[in-house]
Amino acid sequence: MKNFLVSLTALVILGACGQGTESKESIGLVVSTLNNPFFVELQEGAVAKAEEAGYKIVTLDSQNDTAKELANIEDLISRQVSVILVNPVDSDSSARAAQLAIKAGIPVISLDRNLNNTATISHIASDNKAGGKMAAQLVGELLADGEEVLVLEGIPGTSAANDRGQGFTEEAKVLGLNIVAKQTANFDRSQGLSVTENLLQVYPNAKAIFAHNDEMALGAQRAVADAGKEIIIIGFDATPDAVQAVSDKIITATIAQQPKLIGSKGVENAIKIILKEDISANVPIELKLVK
Repeated sequence: MKNFLVSLTALVILGACGQGTESKESIGLVVSTLNNPFFVELQEGAVAKAEEAGYKIVTLDSQNDTAKELANIEDLISRQVSVILVNPVDSDSSARAAQLAIKAGIPVISLDRNLNNTATISHIASDNKAGGKMAAQLVGELLADGEEVLVLEGIPGTSAANDRGQGFTEEAKVLGLNIVAKQTANFDRSQGLSVTENLLQVYPNAKAIFAHNDEMALGAQRAVADAGKEIIIIGFDATPDAVQAVSDKIITATIAQQPKLIGSKGVENAIKIILKEDISANVPIELKLVK
């Protein structure tokens, strides 16, 4: 009995010591926020691919907070995961956290948003700049010359917001679109609603709104409906809610990014790293216009 108790105690101690580390075949996924359908789909694509291939994946939510993101990456470093996939909160501020992982010998793959000045081994994303141009081209087709256009911008500092905005603005200039205001709504639906309400007070003759993501576009749609107006609204991401809204003719269009494919490709490349296979530094995901 005494030997049995000693053995049992040893097992408990060993089990406790094992907590907080993962096997060398596990993959870490740090998502900017799971309070957004786009990133939920990205996570679902990553988890499905990992399970299909027989790898464990650990998902952590940064809640759009760079301090939380840093803690998440430190957690994954302590767990000794083999690869970390990061969907950054901020392309600049998030780089510090990613660099900690790289210094610890853990390869980092960025998803959807770049990590600036960081030696990520691969970046998987749509061409956000091209998507912004697609949105501007559609606005140009639907508006008469000189009519006013509003832009709802994403979180400042994110590559997605920068690139979508740049693509739209550059193409708008070529087409002669009249952008009268740009204001951030931080990729958030409720902020999209409140910001659009305020903008419509200042620009009551606005005829089109380009939102850097679908959540803001859906918020803008509510504000437009409440104001009793008919305004062209174009979102970005093609989340299920937005695609349904396009089908119901509530919003005009959305740019489809295929977030599940971004997550799936991230895990696919992570597995290649684990197996010491070559991967591409940039993996583009095809865009399409849903209207």
